[in-house]
Amino acid sequence: GMEPRIDETQFGSVTIDGKVFEHDVLIRLGGKVEKRKKKLSKAVYGTSHTISLAEARHVHQKGAVRLLIGAGQQGRVRLSEEAAAHFKRRRCQVELLPTPEMIPVWNQAEGAVIGLVHVTC
Repeated sequence: GMEPRIDETQFGSVTIDGKVFEHDVLIRLGGKVEKRKKKLSKAVYGTSHTISLAEARHVHQKGAVRLLIGAGQQGRVRLSEEAAAHFKRRRCQVELLPTPEMIPVWNQAEGAVIGLVHVTC
C-alpha cells in the first residue's frame, strides 16, 4: 500500500502516519505531505470546492498516473472542466470519493499516486 498511510479523518482534520493535520493536504509522489494551496481555486470560484486549472497545474506531478481526491466528509469537492481536461491530457486518472471512503482506497493503492484531502464538508 501507499506511504504515508492515512489513519483516519474527522470533520476538520485528517491523521496521516499519526500526525494530525487541521487543513486540506496534498500528498506528493514520494509521500511528502504539504498544505493544499486552496487560494488557487478560491481566487477563481470564490470557493475551494471547485478545483481550478491553476490548482490542477500545481497538484499534478510528472509521472503521476492517478490522483485520489478525498472530496470532504460528504464529497463536495469537484473538478472544473478545465482541471479535468488538464489531468486527462496528462493521462492522470482522477478519482473523487468522500474523504472517509478515499482513505482505504489510498492505503491499498500502488504506484505513482498523488492525493488531495479536503477535511471539511
